[in-house]
Amino acid sequence: MNGMLVVNKPSNCTSRDVVNIICKKFNTKKVGHTGTLDPMATGVLIVLIGKYTNLVEVITACDKIYEAEITLGTSTDTLDITGNILKEENTKVNLNEIKSVLNSMIGTYEQEVPKYSAVKINGKKLYDYARNNKDIELPKRLVEIKSLELISDIKYKNNKTIFKIRTCVSKGTYIRSLINDISKKLNTIGVMSELKRIKQGNIDISESYSVDEILNDKYSFYNINNCFEDIFTVDMDENLYKKIKNGVQLKNTYGKGTILFKYDGNNIAIYKNDKNILKMWKYLL
Repeated sequence: MNGMLVVNKPSNCTSRDVVNIICKKFNTKKVGHTGTLDPMATGVLIVLIGKYTNLVEVITACDKIYEAEITLGTSTDTLDITGNILKEENTKVNLNEIKSVLNSMIGTYEQEVPKYSAVKINGKKLYDYARNNKDIELPKRLVEIKSLELISDIKYKNNKTIFKIRTCVSKGTYIRSLINDISKKLNTIGVMSELKRIKQGNIDISESYSVDEILNDKYSFYNINNCFEDIFTVDMDENLYKKIKNGVQLKNTYGKGTILFKYDGNNIAIYKNDKNILKMWKYLL
């Protein structure tokens, strides 16, 4: 069984829970997803089955679009509404201040990884350090915020300021951390109170299925070829096909960084450029 499912993950379950459901449904252990969503989060979770698990790294690298709700005036240890409250304060931030800060966040910056995350330091996940109350220097990653906009009215409730954003971000960006940084720039504290992933690469939430729909056979597998629309493609002759099958390195006469090689209508391999030499990255058979 080989396939790709676009799941609309429900809240209050982990991405791993969804994978376990798919494993049981299709009676296989060869299942992977392409980017963890927090338990409270909903939306696009791409699940790959069988040989398509070779594409996990390819699809994980795609940009992602999220819609999130920000609640200013509260901080927690997890940076979202599910965590232990560390501090609360009265806050009232106006529209112009919010728009100005959102615009200022667009671009690349070094983002601190949340302490409650699965990133490993010295072979141990950060959330293990956090749960054992062990302090450790949190790593930073260079991320890119490609777009960031206000998509709701601003609500003032219980001395808190609440609004929603939509953002397109690069691989490795934590929306919880982005919201924490937005809050700091607004000279206050804040948490993520809702999160929905609405797009990954060119795969939209409108193309997703609920877990119940999948379990009740009311789904279709996603056309894997759609994932390669932005990759330069070469249709091979038989001679080149034999070389590619054996993983032969090639001189990069195509002038491209990433190339999909096809033969007889089938996806065979993805090569990447390294100092003008094309090397096998993903074998797809």
